[in-house]
Amino acid sequence: MREDTRTIVFAAVVCVTCSLLLSGTAAGLKSRQEANQAFDVKRNIVKAFGIDISAMDRPGIEDTYAAHVAEDMDGGLPIFTWTEDGSEEPSKYAFPISGKGLWSMLYGYLSLEADLETIAGISFYKHGETPGLGAEIEKPWFLSQFAGKKLYEDGEAVDFLVVKPGTPLTDTSVDGISGATLTGKGVQALLQKDAAAYAEYFKSIKGN
Repeated sequence: MREDTRTIVFAAVVCVTCSLLLSGTAAGLKSRQEANQAFDVKRNIVKAFGIDISAMDRPGIEDTYAAHVAEDMDGGLPIFTWTEDGSEEPSKYAFPISGKGLWSMLYGYLSLEADLETIAGISFYKHGETPGLGAEIEKPWFLSQFAGKKLYEDGEAVDFLVVKPGTPLTDTSVDGISGATLTGKGVQALLQKDAAAYAEYFKSIKGN
């Protein structure tokens, strides 16, 4: 075999080998990324149910999700229910929330207590807001304000507000983020939008 032919064959073998290795690596990484994304969804749903996950490791969160959370699509809308140990009836209901912030779409979950009016918890898991400003929507100080607030009254979605810090609060409002007014307005708008979208579904559960 001529020297130049051997060189071409060698280069071809190297290229094929590298391609196969890269393809295998990419497939492995894709599988791992999908698993991590699925876990992140579970983590944020558990968090939205008002559960403190700060001391939980991944297996603990996975076990908590498996033991207490179920997905229900009977109403045509995605709903997640939380059932306490030893109970057959859900004690909390969660649903996905999303809307436009200042720089990005905001994605999260919000849960309601069994009365289907009072917020039990909320989480945001994906956004592109400014660190130190709009990105504060995922921080505990901001999220903790929502627990105990009212999202519905007599089956109807309320005009939930995210107000300027220092504004007197009601049972249907929370403090916004200093310097991130438009992100706060985005949170306000998506809560009103998604609460209205689920109002009829929650009425049906309550038998209204």
